[in-house]
Amino acid sequence: MAGHKDCHLEDTSLLSRLKLHYAKPINLVSLLLIAFLIYVVVLPVGYMLSSSLKWQPGDVRLSPAAQPGRFTFFHWDRILASPLSSAMFYEPLMNTMVVAIGTSILALLIGLALAWLLERTDLPGRRWFAWFAPLPYMMPSWYIALAWIVFFKNDRIGGSTGLFQHFFGIAPPNWISYGPIPIIITLAVHYYPFAFLLVSSALASIDSSVEEVALTLGASRGRILRRITFPLVLPAILSAFILTFSRAMGTFGTPSFLGSPVRYYTLSTMLYANLQNRLAADAYVIAFFLIVASAAIVFINQKIIGSRKSYATITGKGHTTQTVSLGKLRWPIAIAMGVFFAVVVVVPLVLLVWQTLMKVDGDFSLSNLTLHYWIGKGQPLLEAGLLRNPVVGPALLNTLKVAVISATLCAFLGLMVGYLVIRMRGSLLARLLEQIAFMPYLIPSIAFGAIYLTMFSRPIGVIPSLYGTLALLVLVSAAKYLPLAARSGMSAMIQMGQDLEEAAIVQGAGWRRRFSRIILPLTKSGAVSGFLFAFISGMKELSLVVMLVTPKTATLNTLTYRYAERGVHQLSDAIILVIIVFILAAHGFTNWLGRKDGGRRMEV
Repeated sequence: MAGHKDCHLEDTSLLSRLKLHYAKPINLVSLLLIAFLIYVVVLPVGYMLSSSLKWQPGDVRLSPAAQPGRFTFFHWDRILASPLSSAMFYEPLMNTMVVAIGTSILALLIGLALAWLLERTDLPGRRWFAWFAPLPYMMPSWYIALAWIVFFKNDRIGGSTGLFQHFFGIAPPNWISYGPIPIIITLAVHYYPFAFLLVSSALASIDSSVEEVALTLGASRGRILRRITFPLVLPAILSAFILTFSRAMGTFGTPSFLGSPVRYYTLSTMLYANLQNRLAADAYVIAFFLIVASAAIVFINQKIIGSRKSYATITGKGHTTQTVSLGKLRWPIAIAMGVFFAVVVVVPLVLLVWQTLMKVDGDFSLSNLTLHYWIGKGQPLLEAGLLRNPVVGPALLNTLKVAVISATLCAFLGLMVGYLVIRMRGSLLARLLEQIAFMPYLIPSIAFGAIYLTMFSRPIGVIPSLYGTLALLVLVSAAKYLPLAARSGMSAMIQMGQDLEEAAIVQGAGWRRRFSRIILPLTKSGAVSGFLFAFISGMKELSLVVMLVTPKTATLNTLTYRYAERGVHQLSDAIILVIIVFILAAHGFTNWLGRKDGGRRMEV
């Protein structure tokens, strides 16, 4: 009896301690946030995997043995070990690897060259070039693909001539117009800012006195670059390669525009094709491999970087950065760089504008120019122009609603995650919260969209089906963009000490009051950064939502894709120009707001 009583007292004491622990606002908020993230991130992945192991209602047309809802390996066998496996999985897998590796190498070469020239040399106009360098990533990844089609398409596949064939009278070969080479080139132009930003930051942190000492000891510039500079920036190079590889592997728009016309399928486009053909479970198997591959790549990157020797190049003494003189090559290189940015930023926009002014696609004569696809009324053989098209306005409104709401939610959640992880650093809850918040980063956008299509296309308990609603687009966007918003929130929290919050606690201020009066104002820059990233990502996103929209919830990006599929390139290009205008306006406004707030003293 006594032992039983002691056990009861011990259980009661443990229960009391747990109640006391989770009665603290910060612990309770952490638990609620973890539960929410498990629901929007972890459960969908499990739901998708479970669906791939069950007979689906439409499978009766594939096998007479199909029993909807029952366990089966049929879809895994169909993808991996059937006569269809080569066309459905292995060939797209090989194509995906070719695109991802080629894109990563080319993007890395471009980014490395730009980073070194702008960070370590006396190149004229460095400040202006540094402003232009990140712009391609701010645009939709497939806007350069559409511009490529305007210039290089041929009448054998494209149905009409491109600018190259019009001016030179020679039809470009199919391998230049479509397929892996244009996909790799256009994606590399989009993703090289990863390498540029990461390597630039690494170069800026290196004390050039180390290189100067080596120079005085007789080492050549080339040897210093190979033996000193390159090893110090190698972690940044590896991170840029892995980041580009994982993004290129899961991208959808560019491989679809430039690959589908010649039946060059990647895993992302094959996944989409399966869903279009109502082969959902087959698509989920492909999505699972995309997730595993992306997670494995990030894990390998962390292991490689973590196992490398580190060298201290930043000290409390400060450091110098000495520029390398380019001599007589200064202006030729500056001119070449100006041409490069004109080709990757200005020329694509000019080509898209020109395409929107052509009444008949492929006719580049001045007599063919028209404003119909901007202001024209609908005709039997012509779509109504952008400003009079009945579907463009609702799509624009949907896009702005999804981008603004998801960005606001993402910024708030990112700040909350950052606050809780930093304030509870070292605890189990903090580690769990950080890991779950980072998970969406490991999932390619096209696979993430497939996951949400699986889970939210039917009612779950008291939660109704979200398919066909903007709520689904907001939820998937906020979940997908949360990792970088959380990183931004953690960076902001690290810079803010605990003194003010501790002083407020002494004065008797509760957690909600401290968060609204102290934390939010002082970490506003982190919230703005998180909002900007999520908003711009939402405005240009295609892969994530292409499978989730309905005619009522169509966005500008999905509308662009639909018009391009139908061959109405003038209208699709007009819509993408509108998207770009909104992105640049948001970026400019946010920068202005940041400068304005930066010059104002915050009062708590």
